[in-house]
Amino acid sequence: MGGYAVTLLLIAGATLAGLLIAPRWGSGPVALLYIPPVLVAATTCGLGPALATAIVSTLGYNFYFTEPYGTFIINSPADIVTVAVLFLVAAVTSRLAASLREQSRRADANAARNATIAGLARRLLSCTGEQDIADVAVRELARLFGSHAVLLTGREVPRIAAAASAGIALSPSELAAAALTLETGEPSGRGVDRVHLADWQFHPVASDHAVLAAIGLAREDGVPPVPEDKRQLLDNLLDQIALALERARLEGEAREVAALRERDRLRSALLTSIGEDVKPRLNAIAAAARALRRAEGGDKGLVATVATETTHLDRYIDGLVDLSPGATQEPLAIGSLSIDFHRRTVRREGDEVHLTPKEYAVLAELAKHTGRVLTHAHLLRSVWGPAQQNNIDYLRVAVRALRQKLERDPARPELIINEPAVGYRLVAP
Repeated sequence: MGGYAVTLLLIAGATLAGLLIAPRWGSGPVALLYIPPVLVAATTCGLGPALATAIVSTLGYNFYFTEPYGTFIINSPADIVTVAVLFLVAAVTSRLAASLREQSRRADANAARNATIAGLARRLLSCTGEQDIADVAVRELARLFGSHAVLLTGREVPRIAAAASAGIALSPSELAAAALTLETGEPSGRGVDRVHLADWQFHPVASDHAVLAAIGLAREDGVPPVPEDKRQLLDNLLDQIALALERARLEGEAREVAALRERDRLRSALLTSIGEDVKPRLNAIAAAARALRRAEGGDKGLVATVATETTHLDRYIDGLVDLSPGATQEPLAIGSLSIDFHRRTVRREGDEVHLTPKEYAVLAELAKHTGRVLTHAHLLRSVWGPAQQNNIDYLRVAVRALRQKLERDPARPELIINEPAVGYRLVAP
C-alpha cells in the first residue's frame, strides 16, 4: 500500500503544478507533467503502482484540464485524443520501466547468488580433506538458510559425518529419508514428495558417477528450510560441495599412489642393494666352501652344509631381486632389442625372435643385470641349476645361439660380450 500512497502524492503534485501553469500556457504542456510520476512509480514501486498511476493521471488530467472542467466528460475530439495518448504513453512507459526494474532485480539476485556460490567455493578450496569440507559445508548452509544442517554418508546405514550444531540426532524415519536420498539421488523429507513424516529435508550431493553424500536441513519452526525461490541456489551450492568432495577423494588417491610408488622405489633400491652387496659375499663364501672341499683335512660334512646353505641363500636372493617392482612388467629396451619379461618374448627391430627356454633364461638373466659381468657359474646355476654350474659348454652353446639370432654380426658381437675366464655381460651397442 505504501507504493500506491506514494503514487497518489506524485499525481497530486503533478496536478497542482498543472493548475499553476495551465492559466498561462494552456493545458497542452500539462500532460507531460504526469509522465514523471509514472516513471517514478514504475522504477521504485513496481508494475502495479505504475499502471495505477497511469490510470489516475489520465483521470486527473481529464477532470482538471479538459472541458467541461470538473467532470470526466470530454467534449472536444482533440482532448479525447490527448487523454488517450496520455494513457497509452503512461501505460507503455510504466511497462517498460517496470520491466527494466525487474531485470535489474534479477541481475542483482543473480549477482548475489553467484557471490554466495563463489564464497562457498573459495572456502571449500582451502579445505585439506573430506572432513574439513563437510564441516565448512554444513556451517555455510546453516548460515545461508537459517536452519540446522548435517552431512550424512553411508548408503545402507547413513551416519552423520558433520553437523552445524552439536548434539543433533536423527530419528529412524529421518535416517530412512536420508538413506532414500543416498540411494536414489532424489530429495526427500519435509516439504518434498517423499517421506513426509521426516522433520528434516535431505538433498543429494552427487557427482557424475555416484551420490557422495546427503545434506540434511531443518528449521526449528517446522517450516520447510528451502523456499522455492532458493532451490536453484541450493542446487548450485550442492554442486560445489560435490566438486570439493570429489577433488578431495582424487587427491587422497593420488597421495596413496605416490606413497605406493615411493614404497616400491625404496623396495627396489633395497632389493638392488641386496643383489649388489650381498651376492658378491655369498659368491665368496661359496668359493671358499669349494676350496675347503678340495683341500685335505677338515670336516667335509660341515663344508658341504656351508656350501648347500650358501646355494639356498643365493637362490633366495635371486628370487627377491626378480620380484623388484616393474622388473617383469615393462619391456626392457637395449638398442634394437626389446625384452618383455612379463610375456617372455624378445623382439629385434620390432620382429619377434624365437628363443628356446634355456636361451631365453640366459638372456633374461643377463638383461636383469645389464652392464654387469655375470660369472659362468652364476649363469649356469641360475639357468641349469647348482648341479650344472661347472658345465661351461652348456653356457657357450646357448650364448652362441643367442648371438646368431640377435647380433648383426655374430663374429663381432655387440650385445653379449665375453669376459675371458670370467663370464658374460649384456651391453647396449
